[in-house]
Amino acid sequence: MSGLQTQDLSSALGLTKASTDQTPAVTSSSETKPKKKICCACPDTKKLRDECIVEHGESACSKWIEAHRLCLRSEGFNV
Repeated sequence: MSGLQTQDLSSALGLTKASTDQTPAVTSSSETKPKKKICCACPDTKKLRDECIVEHGESACSKWIEAHRLCLRSEGFNV
């Protein structure tokens, strides 16, 4: 009987492994979904944008704001 239980257990583990192997494939096929959180994407342009806004105000920093938006769009965010 223990041989049958081992076989059932390995079959169940095989099914579990197969189902988990398929999960990443589904998410990787969706390339439009961002891979990072928006707060962690584009740290360089975010820093420049934030520093400019603090020092000069939002109206004077449209160049940096747009650069950050372009970077976020290239990372897959819809901004």
